Amino acid sequence: MGVRKIRIMPGVTITNDRCLVLDEGPTAVIGDLHLGYESALEGEGMFIPRINTRSVREALNSIIDEYEPARIVLLGDIKHDFRRSSYQAREEVRQIVGLVSDAAEAVVIKGNHDNFLQNILSDMGLLALDHIDIQGFRLEHGHVDSGIRPVIIGHEHPSVKIPGELSGGMKLQCYVVARKEGVIVIPPFSPFASGNDLNPGPDAVMAPALKSCDVENAEVYGVSDMGLMEFGKLEDVSMLTI
Repeated sequence: MGVRKIRIMPGVTITNDRCLVLDEGPTAVIGDLHLGYESALEGEGMFIPRINTRSVREALNSIIDEYEPARIVLLGDIKHDFRRSSYQAREEVRQIVGLVSDAAEAVVIKGNHDNFLQNILSDMGLLALDHIDIQGFRLEHGHVDSGIRPVIIGHEHPSVKIPGELSGGMKLQCYVVARKEGVIVIPPFSPFASGNDLNPGPDAVMAPALKSCDVENAEVYGVSDMGLMEFGKLEDVSMLTI
């Protein structure tokens, strides 16, 4: 059975809510919301139920109630579409950023999907930043590596697949902690982000900061319905079965 949260180092707690919490503030850190996902697909002729923003809003409200953060960092890829967003997608971004701003100090970090984000935020009194430094950590989206350590990033959408003896197994979003190199990767907040499977090892990694690490010896913590699962090192995950 997993647990709801784990203190992975002094001042840093990871949670099964796909939210990292820093003691300073406290500060809640979430990333990869990909708001407007459904609108972007509709532009390509694919129609799916509009559940992403509703799920993000409900999860955010739970985090605000549970951890009472004084500051919330949105760690990039707030929006999904690389292009100018539709009216519906812009309103989804404004709705969620407004929720965050009403509850705490909002810090918005730009991701590689966040073209035109500043246009959406212009009348909300917020500036989309490339990074912020809190509690000795550089917080940045992760598509570009500043080289500053220790660093907390998103972008990777990390996941691991646990093989099953009688089934196809299961795939879990996860946190990755490369302790020696000072790199922490948080899971995506969007329910549509199935994740980049890291089981194959270094060749599967996308984020430059994580590529620079000894990935197979990084610690992995899976997010599941049962709570956080401590899997040990990434190289050990392939030996697990369910």
